[in-house]
Amino acid sequence: MNRKVPPRIAGILINALKGGVVPRTGLEYITVGRTQEIAAILHDIELIQEGGASFRFIVGKYGSGKSFLLQTIRNYAAGKGFAVVDADLSPERRFAGTKGQGLATYKELIMNLSTRSKPDGGALPLILEKWISGIQTSVKTQCDADGALFDQLVEKEIYRVAGSLESMVNGFEFAKAVVLYWRAYREDDEAMKSNVLKWFRGEYGTRREAKETLGINFIVTDETWYDFLKLFAAFLVGAGYKGLLVVIDELVNIYKIPNSITRANNYEKILTMYNDVLQGKARHIGFLMGGTPQCIEDRYRGVFSYEALRSRLAEGHFATAELRDLSAPIIRLQMLSQEEMYILVEKLMDIHAQLYHYEPSLTQEDLVYFLTVEYNRVGAESHITPREIIRDFIELLNILYQNPQKSVSEILGDNSFEMAKGGTEDGIREEFSQFEI
Repeated sequence: MNRKVPPRIAGILINALKGGVVPRTGLEYITVGRTQEIAAILHDIELIQEGGASFRFIVGKYGSGKSFLLQTIRNYAAGKGFAVVDADLSPERRFAGTKGQGLATYKELIMNLSTRSKPDGGALPLILEKWISGIQTSVKTQCDADGALFDQLVEKEIYRVAGSLESMVNGFEFAKAVVLYWRAYREDDEAMKSNVLKWFRGEYGTRREAKETLGINFIVTDETWYDFLKLFAAFLVGAGYKGLLVVIDELVNIYKIPNSITRANNYEKILTMYNDVLQGKARHIGFLMGGTPQCIEDRYRGVFSYEALRSRLAEGHFATAELRDLSAPIIRLQMLSQEEMYILVEKLMDIHAQLYHYEPSLTQEDLVYFLTVEYNRVGAESHITPREIIRDFIELLNILYQNPQKSVSEILGDNSFEMAKGGTEDGIREEFSQFEI
């Protein structure tokens, strides 16, 4: 029995995958393979929950499913009670830069702050108010105070909890902002709540502006944004979450920076995060960073061009493509097998049929035929990716739905059919033997 997919989710899945992008919701309906990789990262998440930290690079070529895996883990972590922030790097968003690119990355991360009850981002106000509500409930269970006395006890507890952050870098200012938010919450001062949120999101341009509106002589900057992520991790645990997962994709945009000094500054920031994790300086926080093999391994421009990172991340002498060490900081994604691709296109066929309200008519033989054609294309052995196959398959489903009188072989063409026939006779069918009719 196929799983029923809600129409809204089905539409998001089909439209996103046809457009070559990873949907943010509904991934559980189409996840196949990656069992070992997912298990390794879920073990990291358990460590984060217990007060540890983790750092992983997820490496795969374009279209290999790298971003899909990152989003799958993001959704899983949020569902398990973690707060998650995510961002794609770009020329405007980096780890460091001379024009505020590091701060721009921080702003994107906080804007995308997500939780189980707020999966699409923008969860910061909800988190703060949940935290305050939790403290109010705790105080109520401990005493029967009302009115002013109750508020005093709540504020005392908030100061106590916020004070635990003061030992961290920039913790005093962070704690002060938390208390300001509580007071604005108690007095229903929407303007002050908005100003505090603006400060947390790194949107104050100068210290003077923050001092005038909040009395805080400090703002998030290119130099301090990473420290604020660690503060958020500590605060979130105090607010009842399991920890903070930071997901950053498109590391290739660091590789593309033309200036070698600017690239080195960005790799230095990555090194700081990595060292903090390994040395136990970071707690309740995990980092997942996605990139291509080239942007990691290139000795002239990639992560490995920064010797301090290369020496820490390079594999030992015994790991191979077949015998991988999935506890290493770099997880290299293998392409999905042809059997896994069969399962995936079968799932997509069912979701497409549910979306457009028709009974799937493609047979196992049709699906094997389509995949055989795809894998027989010139250069497919080294260049075909799941993204391309998925896009082609959804296009095929769309055409069949819009032209019901056509068959699969008519759409793919006689030449493709002959090529597929030849490929099958030469051993292609053996790859799909478990799906034989």
